[in-house]
Amino acid sequence: MRVIKKATIITIISLLVFTLSACWNNKDINHRVMPVVMGISMEGDEYKVFLQIPQPSKDTIQTKIVKGTGKTINHAVDKITTDMESSIDLLHLKVIIIEEKFAQKGVKDLISGFMRSRDVSPKAIVAICDDDFDQFFSRMSKSTEAEGTALLDFFEKNAGWTPEIALTRVWQVYRSIHSYTKDVAIPIIGLAKENMLVNQIGSAVIKNGKMVDQIDSDETLLFNAFNGESTQGKIEVTDEGTVLILGNTMVHESKFLNERSFIISKIKLKVMLLETKGNPPTKLIKKELETLLKRRFNEMFTKLQKSEADILGLGQYFRNKIPRKELKHWRSEYYPELSMDFQVFVDIQNEGNLTTHND
Repeated sequence: MRVIKKATIITIISLLVFTLSACWNNKDINHRVMPVVMGISMEGDEYKVFLQIPQPSKDTIQTKIVKGTGKTINHAVDKITTDMESSIDLLHLKVIIIEEKFAQKGVKDLISGFMRSRDVSPKAIVAICDDDFDQFFSRMSKSTEAEGTALLDFFEKNAGWTPEIALTRVWQVYRSIHSYTKDVAIPIIGLAKENMLVNQIGSAVIKNGKMVDQIDSDETLLFNAFNGESTQGKIEVTDEGTVLILGNTMVHESKFLNERSFIISKIKLKVMLLETKGNPPTKLIKKELETLLKRRFNEMFTKLQKSEADILGLGQYFRNKIPRKELKHWRSEYYPELSMDFQVFVDIQNEGNLTTHND
């Protein structure tokens, strides 16, 4: 009986030891650094990695920029860790910035590596920088923003984000690489010439993980609206006045006409009048805004068709109309021949303190 009790006690202690052993390799949070921004460029055949790390400093939090090179991202990060007293935890990265030249060559392996290793959150925002990385991150380290979050606030909807900025995350880039009918747009930023830290330049058109074209900020607004992002707060200036967009909705109808793909997209904008030149009729302001947005969209769509990059995801509306084995030819055969009717409807809901004519 004593032998059985002794054996039971030994078994329980052994199980407790095995349970505890899983935690022995974990490092205390005080011995880990958690970068919030990562910059990636290429030097020859090696990755060059920049990390922005928040650091407590008296009554605020400053940021420190560290960098390293390696054959892979993990290799570069390991070399950075070697020179630091703490290990680096990439799971808390919020923004990943890619050098424009690198993006033009293709980021398929980079994004696939992030998803495979799970060292980086798939929700991290991806951006492209068209400036020299050493100069860009040097400016970042001198930022006086509280907690060093100037770049994070740039993409934060409750802070500095505006509807002209695309919001694209790691998982969305990965999905587009493996999709026949959906590409993505990634925001392009650069150093601001004034007192601000960064400047919004437009968006990179990414096809199969490679930057193939670029759209400006106004076109990015339409891209966001098309993909369900609210354009609330955007100010549009026309010849007759200025309006503030209060909200937007979109409706799509896709079909085949004479064996050619055809889609009708209707966008409805609710706007408020801010300023007018003289005393123009509201109908004139509405027509002017509708014409402006329609022309802008058609110019963007022509550009996208030429590059065969479907960042609007129009192919998604034909997935149940095209045989599955033909979907891989969407970009090269169906998309360039797609006819589109883009319709804009403006509803002036608020005229503020202005007095306007309705005719």
